[in-house]
Amino acid sequence: MDIFDSKKGGFTIVNSKTDVHGGFGQGVLDLSAVSSVIIDGDEAYIDMGALHAKSAVEKGIKWTTNKDEVPNGKPYWIVWVTVDRNEAGPYYAGATACYMEVDREARRGYKILAEHVNRMDYSMKRRIMLSELGDKEKAALKKLLMTHNEKMWENSTQELKDSLA
Repeated sequence: MDIFDSKKGGFTIVNSKTDVHGGFGQGVLDLSAVSSVIIDGDEAYIDMGALHAKSAVEKGIKWTTNKDEVPNGKPYWIVWVTVDRNEAGPYYAGATACYMEVDREARRGYKILAEHVNRMDYSMKRRIMLSELGDKEKAALKKLLMTHNEKMWENSTQELKDSLA
C-alpha cells in the first residue's frame, strides 16, 4: 500500500463542524478549543504536544499503569484547558487535571491513559476539576492563565477562580 497515493483511502481531517445529521464528519471531535498545560513543580507552561501524548515531557517514554515500576518518577500534571466565548468575550470554560510521573533517566513513566482521555472530555464539556492539584500547582496554573490573557481570566467563571484560590 502506497501511503502517498491520494486515490487510496485514509483518514479525513475535518476542520469545521458539520450541521448534517449522520453525514460527513459525524462523530468528529473538534480539539481546536482545547489546550494542554504542563505543570512541573511551581512552573506551568503550554505544550500543545500533550494533546497527542507527544509533549516534551512525554516523548521517548515507555508508559505503565503501575506506579511501582517508576520508583524515581518526577511528578507532573497535565491540565486540559478549554476556551469558549460568552457575551463578555473569550474565557477559560473548562479545566481538568491529570497526574503522571516520569523518570527521564530510565525512560519510564506512569499515567492512566483512560483518565487523561476522560479528563480531556470533561474539560471540553466545560467542567472544572482541579481539586487534586496542590497549592503550588494551583498557584502556577493561576499565574499562567492570568498572564497568558488577563481578559480571558476576568471573563472566566467564579468556579474556576475559586478552585485556584
